[in-house]
Order: sequence, then structure tokens, then C-alpha cells
Amino acid sequence: MGRLDGKVAIVTGAARGMGEATARAFVAEGARVLVADVLEEEGCALTAELGEAARFCRLDVSSEESWAAALAAAESALGPVNVLVNNAAINDFRSLLDYDKQSFQRVLDVNLLGTMLGLRYVGEAMVRRRSGAIVNIGSVDGTRGANGYSAYVTSKWAVRGLTRAAAMEFGPRGVRVNAVLPGGVYTAMGNPNGLSVEQINRGYTNVPLQRVGMPGEIAQASVFLASDQASYICGTELVVDGGWITGIYHPHFPGAPGDQGYGG
Repeated sequence: MGRLDGKVAIVTGAARGMGEATARAFVAEGARVLVADVLEEEGCALTAELGEAARFCRLDVSSEESWAAALAAAESALGPVNVLVNNAAINDFRSLLDYDKQSFQRVLDVNLLGTMLGLRYVGEAMVRRRSGAIVNIGSVDGTRGANGYSAYVTSKWAVRGLTRAAAMEFGPRGVRVNAVLPGGVYTAMGNPNGLSVEQINRGYTNVPLQRVGMPGEIAQASVFLASDQASYICGTELVVDGGWITGIYHPHFPGAPGDQGYGG
């Protein structure tokens, strides 16, 4: 038996990257999934591969009308929605001094407003049934600052606060709300220059696990939080970052592999 047997999920930004990996993992665990994204060609190809357990719906997460239509499509094709994964996100890598209002707002509209609207529309349906689980995808960049990521960092800090506020409101109504905070992940958004995993890993020497994360590893955190195994977890943040958030690993300091004073 799968951990998500009988559940119906909406996964946003599901046409590629972490969203695609999440949709695949959910189907593998027994869920039926609405693959929701603005990338129609990729989304349709994924649902064709996943078969009867998946449907595609075009979803602009910044649009209320689009959310209402996606929820209706999920309920019509798959049944009442038990799980929502607010995964859709964008980044706009530039200096704060180079942002204008429109470019900064666009990141907030997708990453923050999109999450809020998911909570509003899908969360309302779950609250009516007094059952459900919502997973908001945040980021370790929502726990600190990062140059060149001001809009993204702002949005992900806010997603953490929104997750906690929603948990306080929805928890008493039977709906759990949690967040997953990934570190660096090997996706198109995180790797716009198309570097290999080996090349990317050279930039992760200060991370305890010494490598970038893979989309499937993040997806498993969402599977857990969506499952009944997490039935008493609400309002928390599950960090999946290879240890990045704990501090800076110094490969030449005492305690590193090969250091003779610490057992080699």
C-alpha cells in the first residue's frame, strides 16, 4: 500500500523540476494528482506518462479565476481534494538596485500571492470537509539574506509566516498546514546555465553533505507531510538542504574527513 492511497492532490508548478518530482512521487504512493502549471506542453506530456492517476490543468497561481477553475477541474476529474502542494515559484536574479516595481511584484505575485490563493481556495474546500493537508514550498533563503535574490528571499520569508498563520486558522478545522524548506536543488530554475551535477557540486563544499539536492529528495518530504504518518504535525518547517542551514562547513578545519586529530 502507498502512503497516499485514496488521496487527491493538486501540485502547482508540476510540469517540471520539484513539482514534477512531487507529482511522480505522489502517484507512486497511490495518490491521484492534478498537475497544475502554466507550462501546458510539459504538463500534458507528464500526465500522459503518469496515466489515469493524473490530469493536467493550466493554472496561473496569481489568478483567482484560475485557482477556482483548477479546483473545479480536480474535483470533477479526480474527486475531493485532500492535499495541496504550493510549489510554483519563480526567481529574478538581479541586484536590488536594478529592480523596478513590476519585476519585484511579479516574483511576489507567483511565490507569495500564489501560495495565499491556494490556501484561500483549496483550503476553504478542505475546511468545509474538516480534513486535508497543505504543504507550502519555502526555501532556506527564507531564513536568511542572499545577494541578488531580494525578491525571492522576501517572498520565501513571507511564505513561512503565511504557513504559520494558516496553520493556526486551519488546524482547529482539521486541516494541517506545513512548509518544506529546500536548499539548493538541481532544477532548471536553480541551474539556468545548464551545468552538470558535478559542476554544481563544486559550489557546495561549504554544505555538510557536499552536494546539491535532487528534486526527488525534496518530493519525499512533501509525501511525508501529506501522508497520515504526519497526522500530528502542523505549522512546522521541514528543512531539506543537506545541512546548509546549520552553518558553514569548513573542509580544512578540525573535524573534517582526514583531520588526524579527529580520527581521520
